[in-house]
Amino acid sequence: MTTESRARSFSAAAARYADHRPSYPPALLTNLAELAGFPPAGARVVDVGAGTGIATALLEAGGARVIAVEPGEGMAAEFRRRNPRTPLVRGDGNQLPLATGTVDLLTYAQSWHWTDPARSVPEALRVLRPGGALAVWSNDPDVSVGWISEQQDRIERRFGPGWYINERARSQGGLRFTTRRLPWSRRVPVDTHLAKLSTHSLFLIGEPGADAFLADERALLMRRFRDGMVEEHYVVDLSLAVRDGARP
Repeated sequence: MTTESRARSFSAAAARYADHRPSYPPALLTNLAELAGFPPAGARVVDVGAGTGIATALLEAGGARVIAVEPGEGMAAEFRRRNPRTPLVRGDGNQLPLATGTVDLLTYAQSWHWTDPARSVPEALRVLRPGGALAVWSNDPDVSVGWISEQQDRIERRFGPGWYINERARSQGGLRFTTRRLPWSRRVPVDTHLAKLSTHSLFLIGEPGADAFLADERALLMRRFRDGMVEEHYVVDLSLAVRDGARP
């Protein structure tokens, strides 16, 4: 299964993705402001690979003026249902449908790894104003927590390594990224956790044994967590780079 096929797989499960994927902690906005040198409030923000609008909603709640960019038909349709007042354009990070030098903050939440950095980095540099910032982040499972580490091991034993793509950005293409890691958690029913797990591309592409794995995982978790609730622990891996040039 190609990377492109995995990227397209989300459209078929857009509503489930929106219902069960976690948002991000409020500390994310604070850290964005500290690293960028300006607050999201009032900023011209473009959320690339916006999906169903999870990060978009957080940015708008912080006062940002957001335009969303999303390539997937199903994800874009779900975005419009849930965010009818937010401008949305179809496109991707490799060829942004944006004017040059017009963006204060360019964000990629759970989406940077679907781009080709040889193309997406020059595009970021093109659309950002001098002093504007590129921010890349993802919710990564916190494998320092015992039950989460054990689950990751079970997935890798069944399907092999590399099922979960960490999208940490590094210094590349003239951009120097600063990284922060923001731990947080949410308490959810086991079935919500498994529904969230099922929205990762591994479980959307028809991998043999995926449904059976989720059924076995439910039985295991229900035995371990008798009240049917789990504390999902995440680390938001945030990387941000500021485009060279004086701020206005």
